[in-house]
Amino acid sequence: METKQVFDAVANKYDLMNDIMSLGSHRYWKECLIDWLAPQPNMNIVDVAGGTGDISKRFLKRVNGNGMATICDPNANMLDNGSKKRDVFEDCISRSCAFAEELPFKDNTYDAYIVSFGIRNFADIRKGLSEAKRVLKPKGRFMCLEFSKLENNHLAKLYEKYSMLIPKIGKLVVGDEAPYQYLVDTIEKFPSQEKFATMIKEAGFKNVEYRNIFNGVVAIHSGWKE
Repeated sequence: METKQVFDAVANKYDLMNDIMSLGSHRYWKECLIDWLAPQPNMNIVDVAGGTGDISKRFLKRVNGNGMATICDPNANMLDNGSKKRDVFEDCISRSCAFAEELPFKDNTYDAYIVSFGIRNFADIRKGLSEAKRVLKPKGRFMCLEFSKLENNHLAKLYEKYSMLIPKIGKLVVGDEAPYQYLVDTIEKFPSQEKFATMIKEAGFKNVEYRNIFNGVVAIHSGWKE
């Protein structure tokens, strides 16, 4: 199943399924990312694979609308569904339909590049990282929130069993289990925390580090452009 087909199929209930699949935990994980970003007034961020704009809206809430966010996603349905959910800071949001590997933005534009649960769907992760570096200003920051590898073997086995239920939940809620089987497969194939940190370094970012949450169910990665 192609990535576009996946998100076309789930766009209408994407946020609902996030709540169900993570038992609401994705909200806490995203707040952890925003905490580490430590938003400042007048920041200009790009929210890549931003879908319905959850990260952008959380960022703007932290700076009380004193900033700008560009939501970039290759799926127009996801962007449209996000725009229908009018936010108090909607005037601070712009949307762009584009792939992460070919961002339609000028060099040195953004203070922060954020990708939340999206980088594992990039067709070319290394090219996506190169684009992230290109559009960031000098001293700009790359941040990524993504499912990762559990540190505890017992928890890993429990998580594996739970993952087998996700397509069935998708069938009940969305009416199709194929998109969620695809998402489970991409989680399994995504590099470990150390391997992904190495990829970020190889893209030219400095001071690369990551933080595990929930024993490594997810991890937040951070790197800086010189």
